[in-house]
Amino acid sequence: MLEKEKIDFEKTVIVGIVTQNQNEEKLVEYLDELEFLTFTAGGEVVKRFWQKMDKPNPKTFLGTGKMDEIHLYVKEHEISTVIFDDELSPSQQKNISKILDCKVLDRTNLILDIFAQRAETSYARTQVELAQCQYLLPRLSGMWTHLERQKGGIGLRGPGETEIETDRRIVRDRISLLKDKIKTIDKQMSVQRSNRGAMVRVALVGYTNVGKSTLMNAIGKSDVFVENKLFATLDTTVRKVVIKNLPFLLSDTVGFIRKLPTQLVESFKSTLDEVREADLLLHVVDISHPDFEDHIASVNQILMDIKSNDKPTIMVFNKIDAYKHLTIEEDDLMTERTTKHYTLEEWKQTWMSNVGEKNALFISATEKENFEQFREIVYEAVREIHVTRFPYNKFLYPDYKDAIEKEE
Repeated sequence: MLEKEKIDFEKTVIVGIVTQNQNEEKLVEYLDELEFLTFTAGGEVVKRFWQKMDKPNPKTFLGTGKMDEIHLYVKEHEISTVIFDDELSPSQQKNISKILDCKVLDRTNLILDIFAQRAETSYARTQVELAQCQYLLPRLSGMWTHLERQKGGIGLRGPGETEIETDRRIVRDRISLLKDKIKTIDKQMSVQRSNRGAMVRVALVGYTNVGKSTLMNAIGKSDVFVENKLFATLDTTVRKVVIKNLPFLLSDTVGFIRKLPTQLVESFKSTLDEVREADLLLHVVDISHPDFEDHIASVNQILMDIKSNDKPTIMVFNKIDAYKHLTIEEDDLMTERTTKHYTLEEWKQTWMSNVGEKNALFISATEKENFEQFREIVYEAVREIHVTRFPYNKFLYPDYKDAIEKEE
């Protein structure tokens, strides 16, 4: 009889701060996301700590009293890892590790770790390793006990190379080697992209875990890996999709996240080239998530960073089957109505007037709700681009409704 595999989750504690730019409500959202990231990486969050500060302490990120409180909790409950919601400077990380005497990670390190777990192909592994090396380089001192000692012995006395310098040189050499490797793969990828000819390219973009891969599988009849965890997709998958005899290329890209490490944006440049070179973007949004508007803003910011924010975009609001809104009792005169109380119909009216009726869609990729409308809008948008590129093909691809009538 097969035994059930027991997964040992690391006991972790997560830490955040309330500042002038980040109120308590925002912090709770960020810590919820950090907890999901920790679970994805294989950790179990036992407790959360947070502190109100004007700005982070340059030495230890938090105040000394809060650090002592965390240290006591870590000792009493045998916590193996403490994760901070913001990126720690190398000196902060070193000082905190000394005080807490356990493994200390920040948000960037955690995301890099998840990427390392998820990387399947040689290219994804190279990209992740480059990002990890760039993150590691300024943090080398203090990672091993032998680093500060100088090599000694007969023939080795004098101004030799210290261990820390040796290790830094190894990491720098590794970074330049990985950069060369990525350049070679980039060339191969650009050749692959140029070989696709003048077909219309459509890219799925959006926050992580909004259902891009599920949607890709539903439209393209492909078998892209899907899981309810963050960053299930790292490698870009490109499929040829045909809607009513109109062919186009659809690519599924890596999901974005708030505070995405700059090292990752740098090393995933060619993966993001799929977005840069796309003719049409399908911005997928998980409408059932309470903070989906923040997610849209985060994705738009990253699209702006990679200079792809001016492309024609269709907003695809996914997971309408899971959407639940807050309700106010009739006799409740105190509660103020906010966007959290909007019904699906109200959201439809809001977004359809914001971006135009043809640029907003409300679907469920798993339940195939409103799928016919989705196919029609994508068909019309792709057809418009295709016809401007090949004017003589116009008669081949009639309007969607005419194409259905022809079939019937």
